Amino acid sequence: MNLIVSAIGQGFLWGLLGLGLFLSFRIMNTTDMTVEGTFPLGAAVSVSLIVQGTNPFLATLAAFVAGALAGLVTALLITKGKIPSLLAGILTMTGIYSIDLMVMGKSNVSLLGKKTIYSLAFLQKLPQYFDSVVAGTILIVLVTCDLIWFLSTDFGQAFIATGDNPQMAKSQGISPQQMTVAGLMISNGLVGLCGAVVAQCNGYADVNMGMGTIVIALASIIISEVVFRNLGLASRLFAVSLGSIIYRLLLLAVLQVGLSSNNLNLISSLVLSACMMLPQVEEKLRLKQTFMKGFKHD
Repeated sequence: MNLIVSAIGQGFLWGLLGLGLFLSFRIMNTTDMTVEGTFPLGAAVSVSLIVQGTNPFLATLAAFVAGALAGLVTALLITKGKIPSLLAGILTMTGIYSIDLMVMGKSNVSLLGKKTIYSLAFLQKLPQYFDSVVAGTILIVLVTCDLIWFLSTDFGQAFIATGDNPQMAKSQGISPQQMTVAGLMISNGLVGLCGAVVAQCNGYADVNMGMGTIVIALASIIISEVVFRNLGLASRLFAVSLGSIIYRLLLLAVLQVGLSSNNLNLISSLVLSACMMLPQVEEKLRLKQTFMKGFKHD
């Protein structure tokens, strides 16, 4: 039971990562590899500040700002430097690795004995692992509601329109470059926030903890789209977090079978591949059934 509760809690926390990538990947139609660097950057900034005595909530907010600045760098490389989004993200991600080392002073920093956002009195009174579930639920609800509000504003609608059709948006007086900057800043800000809350939950930050994060984020998005179909935008945002939880439970189920945790990245890739191929398989089966019915009718 504890393992299931822990998986659900981790699913909520990592759901912030899925929401961040959803903005860039689904709404903006941009391939942004920056997230693999932004995640450990958020962790490094928050943990380093907490170790130095900063209030954990301020440290977590600083992680969001740090992630947003990383997104700004990628956006400027795309809009001003005219570098393809994939390459721009890789360049930023590579540079962030050195920044993480400068921020932490070493490859990993522990939070042993330090107060975090999970040190609140009411969270400490909860049963084991329930603190991450409650904290994750609060964070997901707050962030998702804020995103729904943002996307319902005139600026948010312009943001969505730019992702749907940049040329049409430009003809309506919308600046695609401005939308790209805003979108990548918000997206990577959320990823940095995710890195902060996950690092505080785990009790440490490590420069290599961003490896494979884009696969985890994509899995949350794709699983939510496969399991929960025909949803509006607001419902879709909440579904991303549920997709993150399902993904964590799938990993737990696989590990319970007896596979080594060293194979997590391979398992993640296989799960994501299967989810992405499922709609095509269903379509082929549907066409086959239609053909067979037509053949029998004849």
